[in-house]
Amino acid sequence: MPNIPDQSKAKDKHQRIISAAVKVFARKGFFQAKVSEIARAAGVADGTIYLYFRNKDDILITLFKQAMQGVLVEMKAALDAEQNPADKLAAFARTHLDLVKRNPELAGIIQVEIRQSAKYMKEYDKTPFREYLDLLSGVIKQGQVEGLFNPEVLPGVFKRAFFGALDEMSRYWIMPSARDYSPEEAARQISRFFLCGIENPGSS
Repeated sequence: MPNIPDQSKAKDKHQRIISAAVKVFARKGFFQAKVSEIARAAGVADGTIYLYFRNKDDILITLFKQAMQGVLVEMKAALDAEQNPADKLAAFARTHLDLVKRNPELAGIIQVEIRQSAKYMKEYDKTPFREYLDLLSGVIKQGQVEGLFNPEVLPGVFKRAFFGALDEMSRYWIMPSARDYSPEEAARQISRFFLCGIENPGSS
């Protein structure tokens, strides 16, 4: 762990660095961005960065984990507001794409930059992202118990396939020139594509 300075100021500087990193990574890309540029955007000395983070990869991973904690809170609330598993899937899709719409800079970093980090790939299964995907498999298991979803569907396969569709739509939507329909419509369409394939023929 880096040597964190006085805690009374540490939290504020830490967050300023993270916020600055979002803007610098979004503008220049992870590999082209320099720690000195992040420091300048955060209003701190270059050396201050290393009191909080080991290196640029550490900033990126911390940024991602912090962002995902907020995403998890919002997604859990969206799912808890629904009772029916099919409605939960639709809510997951809507919430995911709405988060992209509201945070395009951060979404772009998660879509592109984070996946180019060797440190992220090494720690992939340890990140909050795994918990995020498990929310989807939990919905499928609930639907199977209630007899709404095909019992032959493997939750582990479904969660990756469903997220993959949302992920690709997110990548498409964060490009301004490609916005020819809304995230809300995309979420509705994707939900229906998957639901029509996993509902039991005899269910209501």
